[in-house]
Amino acid sequence: MEQVNRSRTAEIPAIMRALHQTTDEEPKILQDPIASRLVDTTGRDQDWLAQFVRHGFAKRWRAGFVMRSRYAEDCLAEGVTRGVRQYVILGAGLDTFAYRQGCSASALRVYEVDHPETQRWKRDRLAAAGIAIPSNLTFVPTDFESITLPDALQATGFASDTETFCSWLGVTQYLSSETIDATLRFVLSLPHSSEIVFSFILPQEELEGVEADAVQTAARRAAEVGEPWLTRFHTDYLEAKLRAMGFPRVIHLTPEDAHERYFRNRRDGLEARRGEQLMRAIV
Repeated sequence: MEQVNRSRTAEIPAIMRALHQTTDEEPKILQDPIASRLVDTTGRDQDWLAQFVRHGFAKRWRAGFVMRSRYAEDCLAEGVTRGVRQYVILGAGLDTFAYRQGCSASALRVYEVDHPETQRWKRDRLAAAGIAIPSNLTFVPTDFESITLPDALQATGFASDTETFCSWLGVTQYLSSETIDATLRFVLSLPHSSEIVFSFILPQEELEGVEADAVQTAARRAAEVGEPWLTRFHTDYLEAKLRAMGFPRVIHLTPEDAHERYFRNRRDGLEARRGEQLMRAIV
């Protein structure tokens, strides 16, 4: 993703998380009281963003955004119980975990990795909202396509010999396959039981109906603001690829699994989407 200014698409997940707090029924899939303090949920200033939020598929988009954050944080909580002490949020955008972390996360060292301009914009948003930077958080400015992740983390106090959890949500579609592979190899270099949870977009031909139109619209609008989608994955291919790379445990959260875990018996119409899915790879 070529980027001179801050990411334009980074705001969308935070808007969806904020809308979830006020629009959807209890119980919330993700409790995020911080998101609404960082974004404008009306989209008044950005016509393309307003159209995205008001699209006929918006409810399922919203469900996908909150579910992927919840799933990553659920997996992180499991990791903490077995000894994870570092959390690396790749392409952090307006992720709010560090600003609402509970007592159980106090032993974690959190690293937010993102483009320098996007981080500068986020820090301005945090300051304007009066949100303090937690003492256990480190910002890591980098460009995935030009600086390797180990090089970016080298000067931050990151311990490569410590069990680490990584999340990578809403990012892989913007990157080249070579950059994705390099990031996965970095995770593989970490100690046993380290892991990554990441999202990926299915090829267009695997989608149908309103979701096919919604995903095509999202890809087109991302390209219009200078952030084209470069990589999509077939699920079987991606799972086989991760195993061939050397990950001993690979867990694909299918839409059916996501439904059973997060959406079963909901009455507000939130449901799992197919176009974006989640993979969990454990070292």
